Amino acid sequence: MPLLYTIGKITVGNGLRLAWRPKVEGLEHVPATGGAIFAGNHLSVADELFLGAVVPRHLAFWAKAEYFTGTGFRGWLTRSVVTGLGAIRVERGGGRAALSAFDGAIPVLKAGDLVAVYPEGTRSPDGRLYRGRTGVARLALAAGVPIIPVGMIGTDRVQPIGARMPRLGAGDITVRFGKPLDFTGRPSDRSSLREMTDEVMAEIQKLTGQEYVPRYAPARTGAGPGRPGTVPGTEPE
Repeated sequence: MPLLYTIGKITVGNGLRLAWRPKVEGLEHVPATGGAIFAGNHLSVADELFLGAVVPRHLAFWAKAEYFTGTGFRGWLTRSVVTGLGAIRVERGGGRAALSAFDGAIPVLKAGDLVAVYPEGTRSPDGRLYRGRTGVARLALAAGVPIIPVGMIGTDRVQPIGARMPRLGAGDITVRFGKPLDFTGRPSDRSSLREMTDEVMAEIQKLTGQEYVPRYAPARTGAGPGRPGTVPGTEPE
């Protein structure tokens, strides 16, 4: 675990756990060693904060490319922080630029680290669970790692879209981990990727109890790969 990430877990992570006391279920499904993908629903920016706080291992998140290339003291500081946290670089834009982020995640996973992905591609605008994009299945097959479904409950009340900081006393938070899904040996054609992704979303729905919407979530204004609330490499097929 990177030193800066360890410091963050001790300070920010423990602070979140003490202030909101999130309920954690299924932690036994988090592997003690080896790479894995956490695929969760996405209700709030706080999803990443609470997920990182309750997972005992290092969890690699995504950071837009500008954080790695800034100049001056501020640029150096930002670059040092994201690098020290072990973040994965994301290029703005779709297509090949977005897929390059997944290319960067493959060696991270093969090296035995954990990576978080939100298959919906953006935060849910209304609390429902939307159709997943197939990047999560493509990444799992390419890296040869399992997918662990994650259900976040209550983060949309604690930090609604537009809120700058989590709110104390806004409700309870529950983080649920499902049994790992191993797609090793499955074909990687388009229909198979869609089938695997639908299986992942079905498991997430079981964990959250959300109403499922069989279409992609509408993109938020100004959203895109590498921006808050989005996940790279989850382009529509």
